[in-house]
Amino acid sequence: MRLSFLGGGNMAEAILGGFVDRRVTDAKRIHVVDPNPDRRTALESRYGVKALPVVDDPFFETDLIVLAVKPQVVATALAPLAGRVGRTPVLSIMAGVPIARIAALLGDTAPIIRAMPNTPALVGAGMSGLYAPPEVGVTARQLAQKVMEAVGEVVWVENEAAIDAVTAVSGSGPAYGFLFMEALARAGVELGLPADVARRLAVGTLLGAAKLADASADPLDVLRARVTSPGGTTAAALEVLFAHAWDRILETAVAAAYQRAQELAKGA
Repeated sequence: MRLSFLGGGNMAEAILGGFVDRRVTDAKRIHVVDPNPDRRTALESRYGVKALPVVDDPFFETDLIVLAVKPQVVATALAPLAGRVGRTPVLSIMAGVPIARIAALLGDTAPIIRAMPNTPALVGAGMSGLYAPPEVGVTARQLAQKVMEAVGEVVWVENEAAIDAVTAVSGSGPAYGFLFMEALARAGVELGLPADVARRLAVGTLLGAAKLADASADPLDVLRARVTSPGGTTAAALEVLFAHAWDRILETAVAAAYQRAQELAKGA
C-alpha cells in the first residue's frame, strides 16, 4: 500500500508510524510533504519514509492521499494539489473542513472521506469517526478504514454533520478525561498522598475502568452501580457529584464543543 501525506505533524506521524511499526507497508512507500525541515528530518530518521518540502510528481503515485494540515492553512496547502488528484481517494483528518470545501479546492472528482481521530492515536489507542458520501466506493472506504485502524478503533457515521458530534465526544474527549484525572490526582494530594502516587492512582484507575467497560457488554450505569454499595464510600462521593449536576455540566460542555465544531465547519 502506498500513502502520501500532506502535512507531517503529530497525527500524521501517529498514522504513518502505526503503519511502519505494524509492517502494514514498507516505509519507502510512504511519501510526506511538510515545509518544516526539522519535521522532515525527524520523520525520515525515525521511520525511513520519504519527506520533501513541496509536492512532487511521485506524491500522486499513491493509493491514498491523507490531508493532515492545519485547517487554517487549508487553501494554501491544497493549492499544489488542485487539478492533479484525479480519482485517487483522499482522506482528510482536518477538523472543521467540510468535504464540499475540500472538493472545491482540489477541483477534481476524487472520492473524499473525512476522519476525526483523537490524540490517543499517538500511542495506538485512538478512537476515530469516519464519514464518506454515498458515492464513495467500497475500495476507498476500506483504504481509509485500514489507515485509521493502524492507530486504534474506527466507527463510521451516516452523515457529515455527525462528524461534529464525533469531534465533541471523542475528538475533544481526551481533554475531559485528563481534566477528571487531574482533579482526582489533586484530591489525592490534598488527602496526603505524594503527587506521583496520586497521579499513578488517578491514571491507572481511569485506564482500568475504561478497559473494564470495553470488555463488558453491560450498560455503563450498570457497571457504575456495581461499584456503588449503598451507604458506602463510593455512594457518598457520587451523592456530591450528582448534587452539583456534574453529569449535566459535562453534557452542556460537549454540546458547546459540538456547536463550535459546526461554527468552524461554516468558517466562523
